[in-house]
Amino acid sequence: MELRFETRQSDSPWVGTVWTCTSEQVTAMTSVAGVRWGLVFWEQDGQAYAGITGPETRTGTAPVPEGAAFTGIEFAVGTSLRAVPTPTLVDSGVELPDTTRRTFRLDGARWETPSPDDAEALVERLVRAGIVVRDPLVAEVLRGHRPAVSGRTVERRFRAATRLTRGAVRRIERARAAAELLAASHPAADVVAKLDYFDEPHLARALRSYVGRTARQLREGADGAIALDLDQRLTS
Repeated sequence: MELRFETRQSDSPWVGTVWTCTSEQVTAMTSVAGVRWGLVFWEQDGQAYAGITGPETRTGTAPVPEGAAFTGIEFAVGTSLRAVPTPTLVDSGVELPDTTRRTFRLDGARWETPSPDDAEALVERLVRAGIVVRDPLVAEVLRGHRPAVSGRTVERRFRAATRLTRGAVRRIERARAAAELLAASHPAADVVAKLDYFDEPHLARALRSYVGRTARQLREGADGAIALDLDQRLTS
């Protein structure tokens, strides 16, 4: 009973990661907090589906279509769909109608369903059509730049684009990084030092809130399927 993930990073400034997954005898998983929205495509029993996934601010339990094969695109923080702004997707998602194995419908038009290798080409077409947009100030801040506006303006624009604070983004990303390190058998004390947690109880609280696993469960791969690539097969 497992989810088999493969994840790669993207060179596109519009895309965070592209991932594939298959579910084998899995009907539920632990969802993990994440700061990106995405498009996901899957097939089950010969039927094709597509959906929009939103950022998640907490862990929980989510259903999994059994025996399905997925392809997903996680978009960069600060990007948004013209028709479905990212803030409306936080802790939710939308299944897209009228999906076939070859095409899906988005923002009133029909698009070719991508393979993992075609993900960036699809995103480029969506950007050219004005369907995927972004706030350039948010992208600038995430690259570590300090724009010539007040901190209050930055925070307001960040929340408008994501419905998350910059602090929440940092906390969620840090918890996900901690989970990956722990699953790779790094000692909790080393993770605390590497990721600048105050102490191990602080790390434990973050894992409980955002990942839904303890350090021991992550090291042992215990407690069933989880929506996180913990096999460290991240490629560029």
